[in-house]
Amino acid sequence: MKSVTIKDSRSSVSRRAVLAAFGATAASLTLPTALRAQSAGTIKIGFLTPLTGPLALFGATDEFTVARIKSMLADGLEVDGKTYDVEIIVRDSQSDPNRSAEVAADLILNEEVHLLIPATTTDTINPAADQAELFECPCLSTGAPWQAVIFPRGGADAPFNWTYHFFWGLDEALNTFVGLWDRIETNKKVGMLFPQNADGETWGNMDYGLPVPTKAAGYEVVLPGFFQPRSNDFTAQIAKFKAEGVDIVGGITYVDDLKTFVNQSKQQGFEPKAITVAAALLFPSGIEAMGELGDGMSSEVWWTPAFAFESSLTGETSRDVAATWEAESGQQWTQPLGYSHAIWEIALDALKRSGNPTDRTAIRDALAATDMTTLIGPVNFSTGPHPNVSTTAIFGGQWVEGENWPFDLKIVDNSVNALFEPEAEMQLLNWSD
Repeated sequence: MKSVTIKDSRSSVSRRAVLAAFGATAASLTLPTALRAQSAGTIKIGFLTPLTGPLALFGATDEFTVARIKSMLADGLEVDGKTYDVEIIVRDSQSDPNRSAEVAADLILNEEVHLLIPATTTDTINPAADQAELFECPCLSTGAPWQAVIFPRGGADAPFNWTYHFFWGLDEALNTFVGLWDRIETNKKVGMLFPQNADGETWGNMDYGLPVPTKAAGYEVVLPGFFQPRSNDFTAQIAKFKAEGVDIVGGITYVDDLKTFVNQSKQQGFEPKAITVAAALLFPSGIEAMGELGDGMSSEVWWTPAFAFESSLTGETSRDVAATWEAESGQQWTQPLGYSHAIWEIALDALKRSGNPTDRTAIRDALAATDMTTLIGPVNFSTGPHPNVSTTAIFGGQWVEGENWPFDLKIVDNSVNALFEPEAEMQLLNWSD
């Protein structure tokens, strides 16, 4: 019997807990081996993710999840009474857009996959999605603000035919920042910290970036100018913030730059009540890099074990999935883990609803009709804000001293999505430690 094949040289995840956790679920999705009729065909899925390179943290949970899906589908996938073998072909985008385009084209044209999944980050998604449109292959992605996937590819004025994306939007993330700041007492003066690169220019844009909702909410914005990435001196920015009496710092930075900024702020006597930035505060390793100064930093939240949704595949809660990851990997859960799981919930649901999971058009039409609740929440491509997009929940979070790990991320603001109540109250930064 042909089983799921994963073409990838990196396979370090243990299977012990996976097999135990999925025994009952696999039975509901497949026919018992003894009763299996001849395979109705093989469904081929191309899975593309940044396993190496500077974006590898975003793809770090994907191998773990694919291994679980492999176990689940070992006896095939039942669609309308027929059982299909499944082949999953995993490729590393290497965090490189050119590599992503090349591999995506190979998966579509040479491997002849029926479904393409460029899992996460715009450097992986956008080039692959362009190939999917060009060669007419259904494509499902996540892990990037939807505007960054739709607009640069020319989708502002017309929908795409083959590519579908679920994630929150930049506007929602920006409003989440304001929601965090509204929960503490400040003088409503916000110093903006943006690098001189594409991310900084997007978040710092005066027409649609972070300054827009900040001003609209009644905050004063202090802009000291963009800084060069990997800067070793933030004296000019700190001096400007001190002179203007800034109580809050907001923006987007990466770990090394934020660490330098925070250390120099403490040295120079600048002690804002809140520091809320994207990117640098996404992963536990970024917080840990700042030592005790990481306690109280805040950012947007994609997903945490506190999410009150269950997997449509396994019935597991978010806490279950996070606990299994930690037990298997020995590492703390990260926010992309929930999306690593949810993308397979949507993909398998679409294949089952397609009626013919070896027909690309049938799969495409099933993707477009998706309306379900996943581990990360509801996904429905008919609700917009763009025909190829389903927006997902986003919350405001704060890193605090952890119980099992150095720091834990707690949801402290639900002003953008009121799907459930915050876990804790937003606290002021403590610079006295």
